[in-house]
Amino acid sequence: MEKYNDIKERFKQLSDEENAVKMAAYMRNQFRFYGIPAPKRKAAYKHLLSSAKKNKVIDWELLDQCWANDHREFQYFVMDYLVAMQKFLTYDDVGHIEKYIRTKPWWDTIDGLDRIIGNIAFSDSRINDLMLRWSTDENFWIRRVAIDHQLLRKEKTDTELLERILINNFGSTEFFINKAIGWSLRDYSKTNPQWVRDFIGRHRDRMSKLSISEASKYL
Repeated sequence: MEKYNDIKERFKQLSDEENAVKMAAYMRNQFRFYGIPAPKRKAAYKHLLSSAKKNKVIDWELLDQCWANDHREFQYFVMDYLVAMQKFLTYDDVGHIEKYIRTKPWWDTIDGLDRIIGNIAFSDSRINDLMLRWSTDENFWIRRVAIDHQLLRKEKTDTELLERILINNFGSTEFFINKAIGWSLRDYSKTNPQWVRDFIGRHRDRMSKLSISEASKYL
């Protein structure tokens, strides 16, 4: 609780009501904000991240407290904390992260948590099977994580897994799913454009126009 209160007090001191209104509007007024710019926000808890890395222990109690807070900056803290502690995350921690994906979801948190989950696969291949299961989950944010969990992997991308996950999401009318399909292909096209061209050629009839447009951006 001491660490949580420390963050809360620092956030209150940095609050900017005018900027908070703008930040909330950008997120369609789904969340409250203190209105703190990212550099100042990260500086406010830099000491906590440094201490956590030294201790090599993830404080899930602190993260749960922060995620429960109504202000969006607390969820951003959780994501920065998990990125800082990435090498200490294991498959057993996925349940905690899944809870964050399923609560207070929006693209700003989902698009950070996806790679945090995905990076665990480098030390535990069970993530691959999990992502395949998640690709058919009823919750489209969970499916979006599965679709984009390999972003930025370049030549380390598991294309067989990627294709299976994308196929599982064809036919969706959800914007965030079709955008994610195109985004994942666009990202990989920087590494292997021919594979992406072939993928679109094989599946064009089942892909949304949005997915094709996004996927083709760099082709």
